[in-house]
Amino acid sequence: MRARMHAALGDPARLAIVDTLLVGDASPGELARSLDMPTNLIAHHLKVLQDSGLVVRRRSEGDRRRTYIQLVPGTLHRLLPAPTRTAPRVVFVCTHNSARSQLAAALWTRRSTIPAASAGTDPAPQVHPRALRTADRHGLTMAHPRPAHLTDVVRSDDLVVAVCDNAHEDLTDRADHLHWSVPDPAPVDTDDAFEAAYHELADRIDRLAPAVKASDDA
Repeated sequence: MRARMHAALGDPARLAIVDTLLVGDASPGELARSLDMPTNLIAHHLKVLQDSGLVVRRRSEGDRRRTYIQLVPGTLHRLLPAPTRTAPRVVFVCTHNSARSQLAAALWTRRSTIPAASAGTDPAPQVHPRALRTADRHGLTMAHPRPAHLTDVVRSDDLVVAVCDNAHEDLTDRADHLHWSVPDPAPVDTDDAFEAAYHELADRIDRLAPAVKASDDA
């Protein structure tokens, strides 16, 4: 399996795909546009990467016709990019700003010195109780006790990370945002579902943090 992974990454086009997926998920069409590759070539490279165990496909929770490609967690810990982005702040966005985006902002604050915030496209009345308990179990402090709308939080120079499919599909006016296809734990509403979301967010933040540099350090 290791040899197959190395062989898959030996192609410049596939390495470009992996570099893109290191910091965010993308649909095949989004990869084709961002890398300026024909869709049939993208499909070929994605099959090689999937067969080598480097990427998986996840069906969108928003538009069920879409699939998003994401790296398999833990396979590329030594392939972290050098800082490639600058931002004064990172803002994590999901639909209700009641679980995933709140946990992500708290995790980012523990991992990076760059400030973080969170917001929602359709904020809930309150943070989900299981999200609060999950944060408490892991020693995290929620910086925003009440959900907020993204128009009240997001600034033009923020690095925006959509941590759910619906938010990603709604953010049509911010083509430069990142997307993480993290399943919503609220419909399942179990501690295990919230723990799974927490660990996936923690893994992704560990990947993204080294790639982002504070604007005032530029």
